[in-house]
Amino acid sequence: MQNQFLKEAISSEIFNIISQASSNLNIDSYVIGGFVRDFILQRGTAKDIDVVAIGSGIELAQEVANLLPNKPKVMVFKTYGTAMLRYQDVEIEFVGARKESYSEESRNPEVSAGTLQDDQNRRDFTINALALSLNASNFGELLDPFGGINDLENKTIRTPLDPDITYSDDPLRMMRAIRFATQLNFEIEDSSLTAITKNSERLKIITRERINDELNKILSSPKPSIGFLLLEKTKLLVQILPELIDLKGVEEVEGQKHKDNFYHTLEVVDNIAENTNNVWLRWAALLHDIGKAPTKKFSKKVGWTFHAHEFVGSKMVYKLFKRLRLPLNNKMKFVQKMVLLSSRPIVLATEVTDSAVRRLIFDAGEDIDSLMTLCEADITTKNPKKFRRYHQNFELVRSKIKEVEERDRVRNFQPPITGEEIMKTFNLKPCREIGQIKEAIKEAILEGEIPNEHKASLDFMIKKGKSLGLTLA
Repeated sequence: MQNQFLKEAISSEIFNIISQASSNLNIDSYVIGGFVRDFILQRGTAKDIDVVAIGSGIELAQEVANLLPNKPKVMVFKTYGTAMLRYQDVEIEFVGARKESYSEESRNPEVSAGTLQDDQNRRDFTINALALSLNASNFGELLDPFGGINDLENKTIRTPLDPDITYSDDPLRMMRAIRFATQLNFEIEDSSLTAITKNSERLKIITRERINDELNKILSSPKPSIGFLLLEKTKLLVQILPELIDLKGVEEVEGQKHKDNFYHTLEVVDNIAENTNNVWLRWAALLHDIGKAPTKKFSKKVGWTFHAHEFVGSKMVYKLFKRLRLPLNNKMKFVQKMVLLSSRPIVLATEVTDSAVRRLIFDAGEDIDSLMTLCEADITTKNPKKFRRYHQNFELVRSKIKEVEERDRVRNFQPPITGEEIMKTFNLKPCREIGQIKEAIKEAILEGEIPNEHKASLDFMIKKGKSLGLTLA
């Protein structure tokens, strides 16, 4: 039954063509890795397929392209001995079977031609070493030398060979193990967890870009906290995001405690993951409290305080993104803005005034909905009454935002009076007073003193100009 099930996985036209191409070249070929794993797990349609050839993967790719009706272009990567072509919406990568040996200084191995067994031995996890034959003699047969099927059934992440060697050879596999455990909700077996912790310092030889790729996949998973708890447990997180580790722990002074902001943060990330797939909003949830560690103080009058932690945290975002080589563009600025404004709606929820809502809309701009999603995710109280009350308060804030936005149109607004109009009205050259008048008009609109209209702003401008000693032209 299982073989019949697996034959269905490779019953499409492309696999028959690869099989024919392999026969033409008199070489064996196999589908291996993620395609096989995900088909068995029924994780949806594959976007990429890996084919290993016992021979030249490049020659096999070229022969497959010749047999396909549209003769797709073959991209060849001679350095790696691989080739890739696109068939319909799927990328198919071809590589010759190989064996690898590693040096201590690099995760890039010395590679030589090998057998299918050599190729399966070098795979990171048993569930990624599964192979399906594309050969006429045993088409569709599953080759599972390490019990990968059992590990799929038992939801276990395990290495084919000694985990200590596997993770030491290529430390990126430590991040991948945690990423797969997070995405699939699998358990990493104990000897692997021990080996990851033992080899955690080896992560320093991995480029930040590769680490970021795995971090983003962990953050994009249904429950990111699984991954971050594993990263913390295995001593990897302290190397990547020490700012999060600094949030760990609860201090008590004179009987007063503060909450553990590390575990709170992970709850917030899980909460927001239920409501958005925007990985940068998830980054904002992950970093929204990083300013609390450097701003934490105890006061006998009020207890523990974290004054200005949002401002400090937003400044820390730039340094963190730069260190990790995350994009220093609008994505970073979005995260900074979310961290900076993360407490504003919470404060606003206690007293929803028009002027405070106008300022929030003005400052958040097009990101107001993202900000509200973040703040609602920040509700982690276990008290049902408080939980309901906080969410009801935010519903009032959302309602007020909609009302004020429709009436006052302040989202990303520019004051109705331009600098040129001020200069013309008072016969001015560029000077400080122009900026003062523009700022006064903006403040008057945000405070609700005047409507967001040209006529009202013009009258206010003239009045303000006269108060500064200016005369009409």
